[in-house]
Amino acid sequence: MTRPGVGVVYRARAFDAPDDPFTTSGPAFRYDDDLGLAVSDDGVITERGPFAAVAASHPDAPTIDLRAGLLLPGLVDTHVHFPQVRVIGALGMPLLEWLERCALPEEERLASTTYAATVAGELVAGLIAAGTTTSLVFGSHFAPAVDALFAEAERFGLRMTSGLVVSDRVLPEPLLTTPERSHDEAVRLAKDWHGRGRLRYAVTPRFALSASDDILAACADVLAVVDGACFTSHVNENNAEVATVADQFPHRDHYVDTYDHHGLLGGCSVLAHNVHPTDAELDVLAARGTAVAYCPTSNAALGSGMFSLRRHVAAGVRVALGSDVGAGTGFSIFKEGLQAYFLQHLLGADGLPLAAGHLLHLSTAAGAAALGLGDVTGDFSPGKQFDAICVRPPVGTSLDIGLRHAGSPEEALGKVFALAGDADVADVWVGGDQVASGGFVRPVIPPAPAGRRTPAG
Repeated sequence: MTRPGVGVVYRARAFDAPDDPFTTSGPAFRYDDDLGLAVSDDGVITERGPFAAVAASHPDAPTIDLRAGLLLPGLVDTHVHFPQVRVIGALGMPLLEWLERCALPEEERLASTTYAATVAGELVAGLIAAGTTTSLVFGSHFAPAVDALFAEAERFGLRMTSGLVVSDRVLPEPLLTTPERSHDEAVRLAKDWHGRGRLRYAVTPRFALSASDDILAACADVLAVVDGACFTSHVNENNAEVATVADQFPHRDHYVDTYDHHGLLGGCSVLAHNVHPTDAELDVLAARGTAVAYCPTSNAALGSGMFSLRRHVAAGVRVALGSDVGAGTGFSIFKEGLQAYFLQHLLGADGLPLAAGHLLHLSTAAGAAALGLGDVTGDFSPGKQFDAICVRPPVGTSLDIGLRHAGSPEEALGKVFALAGDADVADVWVGGDQVASGGFVRPVIPPAPAGRRTPAG
């Protein structure tokens, strides 16, 4: 598709939350009733200010008026599973039973490259529909399936970090690998995809429960040779899982140490869940700059427990939101924010009360920072990429009525998190490319003609 010309100016009622409301005393979010954003031909915000002033600076630039809706930064999902799209909504089971009955059988099906390509299309469509422009995605145990995922993300221009999921024990045999094979496949995938457009590679052992020291050491080798790669895995999600990992690694201080021992934790590392951390583990995460993906709907659906946001913030551990599709109940980060609000409220004195600005920060700038992309995306500051969504609810819906009668910007933003769903995300931009408009998605690059080799081909 054609990009906007040089100096396109967007006019909008806009929210963003660049400053961490958990550590600063300033406003929890920025709101501008008539904001002007000048965006260059390569998708970078070059000027921000009152629309009249920005328009005057660019008298020959076309203006796109978005004031019929609310403009927000593109949402960031720091934990979502590629192979689990079709098992969303399986309720009533704890983690290990859910894995055995729902997730793992579906993940085995991605051995078929054709099946994997279809699921990749469903995942990417689901992310776009939910307004998620940046994501950290648990890939597949099968390298050709990871190729299919990267290819589909590239086709629609999403800002995606993903990688080969590796395990060498506990799981069904088709999902197991060896340290040598996992290393070679990961390096090949990273060579083909890492740093290509908006794509990056993530070293991804499934979790210590299914990853021995040997395969974690192989992961460390990959992380060392792929410059700028990220790391992700699970930790402390379920009490039975935590107890099993302790038995498997009696020579480690705790669950977090199974990763830290191999040097896997750093500033571009994200561990999902961490529902049951010790104080010592929180200290290690803070020292390494490692972030935690808070997945409220999954934690509730699987009965994993109540996430202590207060303890993480007090320890200096960075937190962002993740959907955890498919144990989570959908792709919507708005839904995760609302569930986080509910659960922190239910924790009473042990919870950390959240307002609308906290939810916006957790959904955007916090996720970008967790993925090492805080200088690229997450808010509407000059120099950032124009990753954005326009929330424009259908007339007569609860959100439409609520927004028309909101008494303040904070009340309006709160109603977005309380009421918004996929149908309310009208437009989506990534790096200045509009990838969705009015519910229709648009490839940024056309699919390869039949017979053309892909990087895996």
